[in-house]
Amino acid sequence: MASLSRALRVAAAHPRQSPTRGMGPCNLSSAAGPTAEKSVPYQRTLKEGQGTSVVAQGPSRPLPSTANVVVIGGGSLGCQTLYHLAKLGMSGAVLLERERLTSGTTWHTAGLLWQLRPSDVEVELLAHTRRVVSRELEEETGLHTGWIQNGGLFIASNRQRLDEYKRLMSLGKAYGVESHVLSPAETKTLYPLMNVDDLYGTLYVPHDGTMDPAGTCTTLARAASARGAQVIENCPVTGIRVWTDDFGVRRVAGVETQHGSIQTPCVVNCAGVWASAVGRMAGVKVPLVAMHHAYVVTERIEGIQNMPNVRDHDASVYLRLQGDALSVGGYEANPIFWEEVSDKFAFGLFDLDWEVFTQHIEGAINRVPVLEKTGIKSTVCGPESFTPDHKPLMGEAPELRGFFLGCGFNSAGMMLGGGCGQELAHWIIHGRPEKDMHGYDIRRFHHSLTDHPRWIRERSHESYAKNYSVVFPHDEPLAGRNMRRDPLHEELLGQGCVFQERHGWERPGWFHPRGPAPVLEYDYYGAYGSRAHEDYAYRRLLADEYTFAFPPHHDTIKKECLACRGAAAVFDMSYFGKFYLVGLDARKAADWLFSADVSRPPGSTVYTCMLNHRGGTESDLTVSRLAPSHQASPLAPAFEGDGYYLAMGGAVAQHNWSHITTVLQDQKSQCQLIDSSEDLGMISIQGPASRAILQEVLDADLSNEAFPFSTHKLLRAAGHLVRAMRLSFVGELGWELHIPKASCVPVYRAVMAAGAKHGLINAGYRAIDSLSIEKGYRHWHADLRPDDSPLEAGLAFTCKLKSPVPFLGREALEQQRAAGLRRRLVCFTMEDKVPMFGLEAIWRNGQVVGHVRRADFGFAIDKTIAYGYIHDPSGGPVSLDFVKSGDYALERMGVTYGAQAHLKSPFDPNNKRVKGIY
Repeated sequence: MASLSRALRVAAAHPRQSPTRGMGPCNLSSAAGPTAEKSVPYQRTLKEGQGTSVVAQGPSRPLPSTANVVVIGGGSLGCQTLYHLAKLGMSGAVLLERERLTSGTTWHTAGLLWQLRPSDVEVELLAHTRRVVSRELEEETGLHTGWIQNGGLFIASNRQRLDEYKRLMSLGKAYGVESHVLSPAETKTLYPLMNVDDLYGTLYVPHDGTMDPAGTCTTLARAASARGAQVIENCPVTGIRVWTDDFGVRRVAGVETQHGSIQTPCVVNCAGVWASAVGRMAGVKVPLVAMHHAYVVTERIEGIQNMPNVRDHDASVYLRLQGDALSVGGYEANPIFWEEVSDKFAFGLFDLDWEVFTQHIEGAINRVPVLEKTGIKSTVCGPESFTPDHKPLMGEAPELRGFFLGCGFNSAGMMLGGGCGQELAHWIIHGRPEKDMHGYDIRRFHHSLTDHPRWIRERSHESYAKNYSVVFPHDEPLAGRNMRRDPLHEELLGQGCVFQERHGWERPGWFHPRGPAPVLEYDYYGAYGSRAHEDYAYRRLLADEYTFAFPPHHDTIKKECLACRGAAAVFDMSYFGKFYLVGLDARKAADWLFSADVSRPPGSTVYTCMLNHRGGTESDLTVSRLAPSHQASPLAPAFEGDGYYLAMGGAVAQHNWSHITTVLQDQKSQCQLIDSSEDLGMISIQGPASRAILQEVLDADLSNEAFPFSTHKLLRAAGHLVRAMRLSFVGELGWELHIPKASCVPVYRAVMAAGAKHGLINAGYRAIDSLSIEKGYRHWHADLRPDDSPLEAGLAFTCKLKSPVPFLGREALEQQRAAGLRRRLVCFTMEDKVPMFGLEAIWRNGQVVGHVRRADFGFAIDKTIAYGYIHDPSGGPVSLDFVKSGDYALERMGVTYGAQAHLKSPFDPNNKRVKGIY
């Protein structure tokens, strides 16, 4: 039997072959390379998978003629979704599996479950999976799922990695996840076979464990069937029937199979690697790629029994306890793409490419030296699906009503399956998930990207290769860049702009004083024969961000912020989403969509939220009332009836478009939603000198009386027509100029020329982040999410609850207000000048009452500022007195710092500056 050390020698002796080698599936009984057999620890599944396929024998049970929901795919997500649909009372739920349960990718997965991740939502999802697999299923069915609680150990071989683990430990305290940071000596005591000579420390989570994919999915299917759901195996889906309603909306009508059809209004695509093919049947774009993902199973290792599972992120390797052996795998920089996904592939594996896998062997031997002389019992190399941001694809597809996604789980489908299956079931039944699933919602991607092969491939590769990298707060991708550039891109690049990427847009992050730092074409980090870029300025600047301390350019961002506070700064915000809502029913639609009263006279601008039926915040945005016009212009369409101009963050523009479109369809509103995001640019000039600067550029009186706050006008700027709005995202006197694309550069240059004598400078979104948190302005999906209500977030003023006008989410808000708020968003400041970024635990009177959602440094007040939701551990309402009476501290990497709670913004609490009062 081959040993790991022999595998290293074999790989070193042979030149590297094409990364696309070995794309075809191999039969389980075949052998190749140094392995004697292809097998996995789940012998029952393995044996059932051998021999002649039983698909030709027909479906395992007759197909019903109708179903309320059809789930396609019998892997982890399909089984979890079906189970949770049945548990929530959905009748007529059917799961169709083309072969047998787990036959695609689930059967060969490692089945690890780690409870801590650098995301509060994922910690909640993982907790639910653990409850289902470790306790609830067995209590419900009497069957053991194969759950083994042997603990998890994260390895830190450098200081930054240990800091990351300390951040996870602090977040875990907010969710009751027990974890301990261990010294190298303590780690050696816990895991005697481990080499700890190069360690800084470890994070030990005693209640982590492993799941048996076959046992879990079988139990889920039985539990779902007991509640009336149907599981039909050996039934490949061949098509999705679609119909178009009277309003032109495409909707699911049914599912076609080789053995008949099922009429249904709802389909859930849980087909994993094959999800793109299922999507094509319905005309839905599913942005994922298939890659080889491998591990090996060792022979018996004396003394390994009962040891915890190990993740050595810096070596990009994991070690899963397998009885008296280990499974060894990881994520490499040169994974093999499965170019031609076969629809005949079931219970199959690929030949393992030892040269690709070598780096994992080296890391494993370094961490557990006894592996050097340990034999390899089996190799496992199967397909997995990966997405452009390494997050799953979930929710209703924007192209087709009733078509839901539950796929693209990046080899984490087992551990996230329970939580995601529950949320997907809520989504289907109630129209929204219970938790904030925006990060997983397919609507997070702009439609121009979801069918762009190069972008999907590049981003999916980088996400795979960086899966075990330290998650730094301000990291940016190098792949899939320069997809969407605004009219000022080249102008700002020449002035030292360091760009951020947000869903395809290049937006200004901050300005580097030493010249241009362009983002270059993706080099795949030197993999696949690509030549890695040398002397890459942008990558060097990005590397400076790889810290949990203040970065080297902290003072550069400070300069931008203080210039805005003291004189003026110009922000390129062209990447904002810019929509028009117009038509005969536009006012009725706006009243229902927006929480604030936007039915004001033309020329008014209102800051508002859009809510879901649970009162959660789907968006915050500005809505400007337009006067009707029969003549279209670059700044307004021709329309009859009512019209509104909507502006929102570009990173969530697609989400906003989909939400509004869905509501309009459900309300059967006779109005148009027009996307002008690509046609208009936008610059924001903010600061005490902004009025003096713009008075030289705009052909209008900008006084408070002539141009009040929250109003807009069509004006000329340096001879070009613009829409000027008096608004602020940073808490200063200021205006936004919404500009036709062709006019952006001359208007920008005119503003900069006028501002030269007033101290006007360029500033980016890093400055906006700092300035906005200092003023207490909310950021959607940081301070505000779909599971946060505006009442909890301190935005009750955006809700027209004093008027009789109904709006989406109103009833939920009224119920919440009557019952009392169970949590509140609170501002904290600290005297200690330590950086915070979010996820820090919030302590009140010696108890953890929440965690920080967003944090930054406020340069005008010279303090770290943090915002987080707090709750009362007794379960009661969180009153203002409760907030004021507490003694608070924030925990950063295991160290607590005294903090002061604020009920108002610590900067300009009386809002004088936005009124021009300095």
